[in-house]
Amino acid sequence: MRDFWIACGHHLLNHNASGGLVVTDEFLKAYFARPELVPQDDACAVEHRLHRELLADPRRAVAAEEVAAIADADARENWQLVLAFRKLLLREPTLEAAYLALVRSGHISLPPLFVNQLVHAILRNALDRCEDPFVLRAAELFFRPQRILPHGHSLLLGDEEVASGPSPTPPLLSLMSMLGATSPEVDVLSEGNADSYWQRSDQFDLALDFTGGARGPAALAHAMKLWISHLLGVDVAIEPLTALRDAKLTWYIGLDAEATRMGDRLWHGETLDDRTAGRVLALFQLSFPDHGLVVDAVGREPVYLILAMTSDQLVRMKPQNLLTGLPIKHLEAAT
Repeated sequence: MRDFWIACGHHLLNHNASGGLVVTDEFLKAYFARPELVPQDDACAVEHRLHRELLADPRRAVAAEEVAAIADADARENWQLVLAFRKLLLREPTLEAAYLALVRSGHISLPPLFVNQLVHAILRNALDRCEDPFVLRAAELFFRPQRILPHGHSLLLGDEEVASGPSPTPPLLSLMSMLGATSPEVDVLSEGNADSYWQRSDQFDLALDFTGGARGPAALAHAMKLWISHLLGVDVAIEPLTALRDAKLTWYIGLDAEATRMGDRLWHGETLDDRTAGRVLALFQLSFPDHGLVVDAVGREPVYLILAMTSDQLVRMKPQNLLTGLPIKHLEAAT
């Protein structure tokens, strides 16, 4: 097996007997070594001592009064956030359990940075045996916001941070990149350059063709299936659709905030105007081989998944919706 997503820190974690990720001191130390937490030379003595002692003992108890005594307000806030994150990780037996507890709480108080890093590591574990670069690239949508890149009639997704770069103008995509050649602009993942993904997976610099009928939607469907299986232990089948005609929306899941709003409107019998409907990027149909898991209101009807972009052409997927929105009986027992 080839390695990928080294930067998520999966190599610093252990596994329990069920394959879940177990927090280690080394993983915690990596957070305390982040630039945001390294005290400046002129930082107060309390901050310097706290940083030094947590690097030596990352599970050391920290009283709220100790953090409150940090002189710099920004540093104080950073420590409050990272210690809240540590509390969540140490309270649960695995990262997977910590993530499920967080998203099921109904109130995610942690910044998106921490949540995305949790997803990154857990998804790395779920995809450990995946040998398909298209699935891995599609899975980046779970924890990296994407931007629509202009390229003729193709629907291309590029990493928002990489695509935006220092300039507000998205990078151009060359014809050569579509053919698999390396370009100083942005390459589109293709059969010709797919093998390069393993060396550049932490750079997030490959665009994904998400045009209907291309490999992108099918790759995302497979990543979603593995995500659900890994975290809930539930087997599902997911397939991309090219259109949603005369479908009975017995149950639907918005894969992002925009899609959820669209689904809610359709659920209430509204019709989407062309401009709003044009922001739908992909539709999927999810079904359960074991119908006994499904709530009676759904029965054998499929679940529809909707992915959309914002008005400024950004895609911010919320993978937690796949876990909290499924019509499964006794969801706790499924984990």
